Amino acid sequence: MRIDTTELADVLVLTPHPFRDDRGLFTRTFDAAEFDAHLGVRGAAARFVQDSQSRSVRGVVRGMHGRAGRGEAKLVRCAHGAVHDVLVDIRPDSPTFGKQQAFLLDDNDFRQLYVPPGFLHGFQALTATADVCYRIDRPHDPSADLAVAYDDPELAIAWPHPVTLVSDRDARAGSWRDLVDGHLTPRS
Repeated sequence: MRIDTTELADVLVLTPHPFRDDRGLFTRTFDAAEFDAHLGVRGAAARFVQDSQSRSVRGVVRGMHGRAGRGEAKLVRCAHGAVHDVLVDIRPDSPTFGKQQAFLLDDNDFRQLYVPPGFLHGFQALTATADVCYRIDRPHDPSADLAVAYDDPELAIAWPHPVTLVSDRDARAGSWRDLVDGHLTPRS
């Protein structure tokens, strides 16, 4: 598995090496020892406590979501189809605060993102259906949920296709300015 840094501080791209033959393919999607060695933190991989999966149809945007308080670290991958995945750094003391980066995650090369606490995350499904898997380092706490509008003009995220559908919650999400100014509070 190759582990690369990104333009965003502390975000990593993990790329496995699929074995392909006439039957199809086999790949290891995660290796705790390699992950721990790269981070230099023994037991970092063991901190992941919950796996979730979503399925979306082409054009759907899910995001931009984050967590208040300690936040949450996550590994994100697309197990089926393809997504345009976007991260925004919301850590005020980070050298990349307010910056965003987009990634193509798909079921061809199986790249996944390590997203440390302190990021907004969202994606758009690029294929007829796309399954996204999330591995997080603490149980989900809905009372800590943050959401910034996927179409916030200050963020100006360049979604590759017209947005066909968002959840009611995402349609009512707060603004980037409210988050920066401390006026965006978690759901209660």
